[in-house]
Amino acid sequence: MATETRHLAVAIDKPAADVYAYASDPTNIPQWAPGLGTSVEQVDGVWYVDTPGGRLKLDYAPQNEYLVLDHTVTLPTGDSIYNPFRVLRDGDDSEVVFTLRRRTGMTDEEWAADAEAVLADLTSLKRIVEGEG
Repeated sequence: MATETRHLAVAIDKPAADVYAYASDPTNIPQWAPGLGTSVEQVDGVWYVDTPGGRLKLDYAPQNEYLVLDHTVTLPTGDSIYNPFRVLRDGDDSEVVFTLRRRTGMTDEEWAADAEAVLADLTSLKRIVEGEG
């Protein structure tokens, strides 16, 4: 159970539908979230990401009109982590918001590093969809 929550957000100068279309495609993960993994594949309808710590299973929210990108990551240990993630409309632009939950037993350093990594990924997503990276 989470003991602390942070909402990490980045404004993006692109329509929400464009951001959602890119971020909702798991094959794009290595480009914008390389810390998560560098190789993504689908096997029998299930998405997997290869990471230095082992193979992760990814379960994404189905495509939806609300721009919800929630997903569950199942670790090689079998533990699952639910990650709320949204694209929000902001006029002609958008904002991505990732809810980071501190897992039991995380040190302050691990918690800070996790937040920093997520923010770096969101910033990378911004650069890519804005055409800068």
